Amino acid sequence: MTDTTPHNPATGTGSGRRIAFLGTGLMGAPMARNILRAGYPVTAWNRSRPKAEALVGAGVAGSPAEAVREADIVVLMLENGGIVEEVLFGSGAAQAISPAAVVVDMSSIKPAEAQDHAARLAERGIAHVDAPVSGGTVGAEAGTLAIMAGGETEAFAKAEAVLAAMGRPVHVGPHGAGQLAKLANQIIVGVTIGAVAEALMLAARGGADPAKVREALRGGFAESRILDLHAERMIARDFTTRGRSVTHLKDLDNALDAGQRLALAKTPYTELTAGLFRDLLEHAGDLDHSGLLVELERRNDPAQA
Repeated sequence: MTDTTPHNPATGTGSGRRIAFLGTGLMGAPMARNILRAGYPVTAWNRSRPKAEALVGAGVAGSPAEAVREADIVVLMLENGGIVEEVLFGSGAAQAISPAAVVVDMSSIKPAEAQDHAARLAERGIAHVDAPVSGGTVGAEAGTLAIMAGGETEAFAKAEAVLAAMGRPVHVGPHGAGQLAKLANQIIVGVTIGAVAEALMLAARGGADPAKVREALRGGFAESRILDLHAERMIARDFTTRGRSVTHLKDLDNALDAGQRLALAKTPYTELTAGLFRDLLEHAGDLDHSGLLVELERRNDPAQA
């Protein structure tokens, strides 16, 4: 019988529930480590096996089906909806998951895909929660991710303690609502990165010191995590990838798709920001998403006219 006794992540003592973690990449690996630190037994799987083997203290499975077979909570942290589809339903994992388990998909995918996966798992009696995250690798390492969860209340309750080992989970609505919340997050973050980049570019063009402008704006109405972290990267011209531009564009394209499905006729901020990311990727490659500054500078370069 599955032990559903809650645990306090701060104590480092899990309930004994077994966790399968599928996808131990840039974000998934530190998330899985925080689950291990909370005292849960973890079995990891990743397409590149060495990334799973790097998780000290975790078991390593040779396939998704092997990883999930004894799990009470199955966590997925994969690149996109197509990969989630393949891992869940193309690899035999769904057939191997116990009906008593809860699948927690923390990947960022389309709301419609999350709803479809939930329905197909429900046919097998398996509960599903879509729980994408925000906070990047910094939040993943620190265990402070914002976690937006959609699904049945009972399923969220069963998974909440495990989610709390990785950050701050909030149940935002039915299946697909977690993904909608993540898309809302990505619209706000993307538009704000663009606004901060344009503002700093304007200030620099006029002779102001961008670093001092950032300092002056701190604490006012323009204050934000973007002004704090991303503006600092722009000023230092440090575009080492912490948040991939290609991933942010995927999320904005998913937001545009969701808007169409919900009969929103116009989403101009999302469309504009997606266009900036698309051009950034074409001309400069997959920089950190603070690299939107580079694309704005390119558009203002007379040589590019």
